[in-house]
Amino acid sequence: MAGKTLFDKIWDNHVVEQIDNGPAVLYIDRHMVHEVTSPVAFAGLDKRGIRVFRPGKTIATADHNVPTEDQHLPVKDMLSRKQVDTLTRNCEKHGITLYGLNHPYHGIVHVIGPELGLTQPGMTIVCGDSHTATHGAFGSLAFGIGTSEIEMVLATQCILQPKPGKMRIAVEGQPKKGVTAKDIILYIISKISASGGTGYFIEYTGTAIRDLSMEGRMTVCNMSIECGSRGGLIAPDDFTFNYLKGREFAPKGEAWSKALEFWKSLKTDADAIFDRELEFDAGDIEPMITYGTNPGMGIKITEKIPDGSKLKEEEKTSFFKSLDYMGIEAGSGMLGRPVDYVFVGSCTNGRIEDLREFTHFVKGRKKAENVVAWIVPGSKQVEKQAIAEGLVNTLEKSGFRLRQPGCSACLAMNDDKIPEGKYAVSTSNRNFEGRQGPGARTFLASPLTAAAAAITGRITDPREIA
Repeated sequence: MAGKTLFDKIWDNHVVEQIDNGPAVLYIDRHMVHEVTSPVAFAGLDKRGIRVFRPGKTIATADHNVPTEDQHLPVKDMLSRKQVDTLTRNCEKHGITLYGLNHPYHGIVHVIGPELGLTQPGMTIVCGDSHTATHGAFGSLAFGIGTSEIEMVLATQCILQPKPGKMRIAVEGQPKKGVTAKDIILYIISKISASGGTGYFIEYTGTAIRDLSMEGRMTVCNMSIECGSRGGLIAPDDFTFNYLKGREFAPKGEAWSKALEFWKSLKTDADAIFDRELEFDAGDIEPMITYGTNPGMGIKITEKIPDGSKLKEEEKTSFFKSLDYMGIEAGSGMLGRPVDYVFVGSCTNGRIEDLREFTHFVKGRKKAENVVAWIVPGSKQVEKQAIAEGLVNTLEKSGFRLRQPGCSACLAMNDDKIPEGKYAVSTSNRNFEGRQGPGARTFLASPLTAAAAAITGRITDPREIA
């Protein structure tokens, strides 16, 4: 009998019941909720007259709709305020821990989980948000769920889930100068397309993956959903254990030793079989940038945009429609294009490492006058650390200002919207039409590439700035 993959080991350990020719009843270790996708789920419980089954397994925060300025004041947008207030009432009613606005642990749900030690290897983790895949960086089985499934987990601490296929993507070798985790995942998606992972759960392996920091691994797993996969995960190792040790809700003392013993067993067996395997050379990866309206439409920053000649006939309509929306011509280059906005933040690149990279790059330089820059920490903890490390002072000397935590310009659900027709270099995860605001045009890139654009006012290869 063949060995098991890491995915199999975690999945099998959480199956409560396997339905014949159907989905499995899967136990959920950690449930995270926010203000946008949870109200209807809680209303469903109220309608049925039942309470949350295990409230201690659920953690809540407000992130999507919250403003990133003046958070000490009432939320101005009435819909956003209603959703935030509703989350507060639901958590109070059901005894759920809420890290709301101005709480020391407040932040984006996929940032606070790891930094507080709530995310741990071997867990099943769900949230009503597609980028729950972020937590897979710790060797956990993490995926997004819909509102009806949120209600299911609140009511039973279990979920009905069909088992996806298993894919392994290895990135071997040493990345070039200026290549970050964001470039690695944008490169992978550009190679396999925005639907290349559909039906699979991806395990990332290889020397280039193992050499990434935990922040980098979270970035890679975060964007797994952007190639259509159910989620992504990376086997835990010393990087993982060192990151978790001493975190607020990580095991302590004897419990830590016991957990560590278990965590070290979480790896794919040498003879395990995957349904699909791919390998990429890290040396071929360069700073990446998207040019279209899905994350698969990405190229090396020095390359030309495809002219469409190699596309199938059925693909050409959407390809040229995308370029028309972006105001870009097929076959043209990306370098030198004017930029109106730069956004650094989101659950993809709103961690302290991302702020350090951006700040180190702009230090001693000045923000371009034509650029509006939104630098948004992913949590109050990140904000606090940025202040303590002097990053905020350095940013201010270069003409930048650190805003307050939230999802911000990742999506057009709060006040931070990119105006119609304007171009934004964004470190977030999606570049769909209208994602950052009606008519907004988004180029996805790394914090380094965003920094280069912020100081030059145009798309610039960060390697060209000494």
